[in-house]
Amino acid sequence: MINKGIKNMIENNALGFATIDNLGNPHNIAVGFVKVVSKDELIISNNYLEETIKNIKKNPNVALVVWARNWEDNCIGYELKGIAQYFTEGKWFDFIKKIPINNGEPCMGAILVKLNKIKTLG
Repeated sequence: MINKGIKNMIENNALGFATIDNLGNPHNIAVGFVKVVSKDELIISNNYLEETIKNIKKNPNVALVVWARNWEDNCIGYELKGIAQYFTEGKWFDFIKKIPINNGEPCMGAILVKLNKIKTLG
C-alpha cells in the first residue's frame, strides 16, 4: 500500500489528521511527527493531541491527508483512511520516545494507524 514516494511525502510534510467526536462532529489538526512503520501502518506521536486522543478512544476511524510540498507545480496528494489504536506503554510508546525529533517533547503516547484505504488526490 505505502510505496517509497508516499512514505517520503508522509514523513517529510505535515498531515491533516481527522477524528470524529461522540456527537459525530469532525476534529481536524495538523501533525508532523509521523513515521511509516510498515506497508500499511503509521505511527504518530501524541505530544499535544488531547481532543484527538479522546475521539480515538470513542471512535477509532480516522483519516489523514498529505500534499506535495510544491503542490502548485506538482498537485498530488493522498487521503489515508484507517483504524487508530492509542498506546501509553509498550513497543509503540517506546518507539516514539526514541525518534530524535521527539527529543524534548512530552511524548504522552503513540497512535498507530492501520490503513485500509489510500486514495490519490490531485
